[in-house]
Amino acid sequence: MLYRRGSIWWYEFQFMGQRVRESSRSSSKAVAQSAERQRHRELEESANGISKRRRPLLFSIAAREYLDSKRADVKASTLRIESKNIDHLAVFFGKSLLNDIEGRDVTRYQAMRSDEGAAGATVNLEVGTLRSILRRHRLWANIQPDVKKRPERTDVGKSLTSEAEVALLAACSQSRSRSLYTAVILALHTGLRSSELLSLRWHQIDLAGRSLKVADSKTTAGRGRTVSLNSTAAAVLTQWASQFPGRKDEHAVFPTERVGAAGHGFDAQISGTNPGQPIRSLKEAWESAKRRAGVQVRWHDLRHTCCTRLLEHGVSLPIVGQVLGWSASTTVRMAQRYGHIGQEAQRKAMDLLDRPEANTAAPEPLAERPAVH
Repeated sequence: MLYRRGSIWWYEFQFMGQRVRESSRSSSKAVAQSAERQRHRELEESANGISKRRRPLLFSIAAREYLDSKRADVKASTLRIESKNIDHLAVFFGKSLLNDIEGRDVTRYQAMRSDEGAAGATVNLEVGTLRSILRRHRLWANIQPDVKKRPERTDVGKSLTSEAEVALLAACSQSRSRSLYTAVILALHTGLRSSELLSLRWHQIDLAGRSLKVADSKTTAGRGRTVSLNSTAAAVLTQWASQFPGRKDEHAVFPTERVGAAGHGFDAQISGTNPGQPIRSLKEAWESAKRRAGVQVRWHDLRHTCCTRLLEHGVSLPIVGQVLGWSASTTVRMAQRYGHIGQEAQRKAMDLLDRPEANTAAPEPLAERPAVH
């Protein structure tokens, strides 16, 4: 039944015992009749389990919608990674309809990225974003059996030698960025990830108790963990805190600030410090310090160095996993990566049994039992 309210036509009908009354949002009776038929058909299809056909989407449009849907739920750093992945995917899939993407297309994309020099882990990360987009439109399950992950490197990275550490820290102490030296020391002595380190607030630091609490981590296992501060880390943090006498608990440990140069010696001049905003990156200062030190190392290798030194000193892998914020599955995987270090620690542990105090008393021989006749 059609009727008017003002200039707008409405329709009303009974469906499965319920009254449906809706506006056509139109002043045309013909449009209202068409809208009523369409609505009735939609309800019938839904009641009979007939899925609504999805309009075909270009990958470029679906990718934009995917990013928009993630903005409210993920961290800015995660969004940047997803956006970068989509930039690479768009070169190959940008003009393709989602419905037309097949497993062989994904395989060709993987081969293209490998030929460009992308690491296996990078390619897998990009395909992971593609998978999320296709899953959102219920299209991944059909091609999943035809897509294989690229092999990833399983080496542990580089651990700094003592000589390289001395040279690197000397270069960091001369950096125009006053945050760099403290951040590198903390990375070496706590194993914090870069994002965990740069997002620290003063309320997470307990100088009296010599510990810090990680609030922002990319893993669930890493979030909320407490990391003890050794003497070196506590000392450098105490000295760093003295540079911010008016600091508040909610202030960033490494705040955003502008660095300029003044005088004949172009000495660094700090200005525009924003204590409420954590610094986003130390990349420029880090790269400059590495060049001055003549050291080839990644920032993440500071975390590798911390892990390696703990294992070399006989700390068990589960304890190292707690310090570094590894999940249970990651700890198992790292047992394989750092296996050579674990074997050495195990050898030292077994050697303890050779010490005299380990053999306090030799077992007495069993008494002979009388023969039974």
